[in-house]
Amino acid sequence: MKNIDMKEFIKAMEELEKERGISKEYLIESLETALVTAYKREFDTVDNVKVTIDENTGELHIYSVRDVVEILEDPLLEINLEAAQKIDSSYNVGDVVNLEIQPKDFGRIAAQTAKQVVVQKIREVERNMVFTEFNDKKGEIVTGLIQKADGGVVRSEERRVGKECRL
Repeated sequence: MKNIDMKEFIKAMEELEKERGISKEYLIESLETALVTAYKREFDTVDNVKVTIDENTGELHIYSVRDVVEILEDPLLEINLEAAQKIDSSYNVGDVVNLEIQPKDFGRIAAQTAKQVVVQKIREVERNMVFTEFNDKKGEIVTGLIQKADGGVVRSEERRVGKECRL
């Protein structure tokens, strides 16, 4: 992710948090999930992968998560005890080792996949927030100004501009 200024990305997440009320932590979790999905698709792997993003610096790390075993059966999911102890002598059978991966830049399709996952999660949380806001008004008569009706979704101006409710 060389082309992305992660500090700017963190600032954008903070703006989303202010504007839409979606927590930065949730956005970071969504991005981590999206990057795992994109990594697996880009590199066509079933490897256990974990992505971590520091919420302050935006520093990104991708790890291959492997179980320490005595006899290696699946090199994508496991690491033998001897190799694990070369990394850190305190590892024992049954422990989990996080091996950092330095993938080459994600391709266009992987970036698009990550974007789709994040956008989907943002829409999902917005829908849930709107549902929660209006669910307790069920059965009440509310007044508002309809700004736009599109396929059963009405954008209204009831105290807050741009909120949606399903009809």
